[in-house]
Amino acid sequence: MTLASMTGFARSSGVHGSLRWAWELKSVNSKGLDLRFRLPPGRDALEPAIRAAISKSISRGNVTANLAIQREGAAPQVRVNEEVLAAVIATSRDLSKKIEAQPPTLDGILAIKGVMEVIETEESEAEREAANAALLKGFEAALKDLVAMRGKEGEVIGGVLSTRVSEIEKLTKSAEASPSRSVEAIRARLAEQVKELLAASSALDPERLHQEAALLAAKADIREELDRLHAHVGAARALLKNGGSVGRKLDFLAQEFNREANTLCSKSNDVSLTALGLDLKTAVDQFREQVQNIE
Repeated sequence: MTLASMTGFARSSGVHGSLRWAWELKSVNSKGLDLRFRLPPGRDALEPAIRAAISKSISRGNVTANLAIQREGAAPQVRVNEEVLAAVIATSRDLSKKIEAQPPTLDGILAIKGVMEVIETEESEAEREAANAALLKGFEAALKDLVAMRGKEGEVIGGVLSTRVSEIEKLTKSAEASPSRSVEAIRARLAEQVKELLAASSALDPERLHQEAALLAAKADIREELDRLHAHVGAARALLKNGGSVGRKLDFLAQEFNREANTLCSKSNDVSLTALGLDLKTAVDQFREQVQNIE
């Protein structure tokens, strides 16, 4: 399986009878699967089917499905609202008894809001079912294109993530091979520190200082952090290779990468090792930024 991005756009359009329709699907990042539908009046029956289709094809993202419909070639029906007309005539007669005025004209009455109604030609049940079937078919085409676009973008992001993982591995190996981690370097650095402390005060116990120095050296060891970083690199590569909906797992790994990089920097007692730790944090931040787009 390949990786998929959570962002994408697709459109499909067509004609069925007197209906001209167009689907637009848009997908953006989200913590889960959020679906939003904008359907014309009378097409609510489509929602269960399109909800099921999206849930089957997409596991994460904020997906909006918009359907626009125009009716062409079918003449609208014009009818008189009898109840409103009767009320207008009755009111007119009552007023004519109270004031002198010209009797109302036909065009004047018809111009009153609500007397005349323009309605679209109603579909029969069979026509509605046939139209909905055509609309669902068009939706499936748009959904297929959306999934394909998310897959293409996911493939590109996957390449970027692989590069970032290689950078993290390279920096981890550089930290592992840093001369400042050698026993000789640590011994020389601690010996110099002990020498400076003894020169500053003769009351300090040399034996006690050497014990404290050995304890500090043990606390400053980054072997565990390096081992965990190597393990996380292997896990990230496996997820990227297997693909699928691995966005949440990669995000967790990004947090673990960041934790180890922070600990490495806090334990470092050498400028060069600190610099490597900061570069590692930068690579991890770039990795996590791209992970936010993965399904």
